[in-house]
Amino acid sequence: MSTPWPGRVGLIAPMPSELRPLIKALSLQRVKPDDTSMYVGVAGDTEIVATQSGIGTKLATEATERLLDTTPVDHVLVVGIAGGMGTAKVGDLITPTVVVDGESGREFTPNYLGDTPTPAGKLVTSDLFDAPDSEVARRIADGFIAVDMETAAVAAVCEARNVRWSPVRVISDLVGVTPPDAINLANPDGTANVGAGLRYLLKHPTRIPKMLRLGRESMAAANKAAATAAHTLHVTR
Repeated sequence: MSTPWPGRVGLIAPMPSELRPLIKALSLQRVKPDDTSMYVGVAGDTEIVATQSGIGTKLATEATERLLDTTPVDHVLVVGIAGGMGTAKVGDLITPTVVVDGESGREFTPNYLGDTPTPAGKLVTSDLFDAPDSEVARRIADGFIAVDMETAAVAAVCEARNVRWSPVRVISDLVGVTPPDAINLANPDGTANVGAGLRYLLKHPTRIPKMLRLGRESMAAANKAAATAAHTLHVTR
C-alpha cells in the first residue's frame, strides 16, 4: 500500500558498507565536517537524513531513537543487505508483507513508498546470525524468505512514535551457505575486524574463495539497495 509522500525521510544503514553507497547515490553531505554520524541531502522536494546504526537489534533501536530525537521524520527506510532463504536468491530485492521480531514474535507491517513490487514473503529479524536447520526449515514453511538483524527493531521504535517505515533490503547471501562464524569478522559497528579476518583466513584457507565471493555479492547487494532507495526517492511520487 502506498503512503502519502513524506517531506523528510530518514535512512538507516546498519554497516558502513551499506551507508557508503547511499551517500554516493544521493550525494549526501556530513552535517558537520568532522562528524560522520549524520548525513543530509535532498531528493526533489524531499529532505533526507541518513545515519548508520551498527549491527543488531540493540544498536538499531538506539540509532532509530537518536534519529527521531534529532529531527522530525515522516518516513524511515532501513537500507541494506539480508540473508535469503526459501525462494529468495542472491541479488533479489525483497518487499516483505510483514517483518517479525524473532525473539518476541511481534509482527510489523511496512508502509512502502511509491510504486514498489507487490509485497511477498516474510522477513525475520534476529540477533542470532545462525540457526539450526530445523529452525530454518520451519521458517521457510511459514513463508519466510529472508533474515536480518535490525529491521524489526527499527520498526518497533517507529511504530511507537507513529512514524511510517519500510525496508529496502537485497539478498547478499543464503542462510546455511555462509559460515556461521563469519559474523565475527565484523565489529559491532559494522566495520571490518581486520585482525580477526586475517586469523580466520589463516585458520580456514580453503574458505578464501567463498569469503571473496561473499564480499563481492554483499557489495553488489548493498549497491543495489542504495540504488533502489535513491530511485524511489528521486523518481516515485
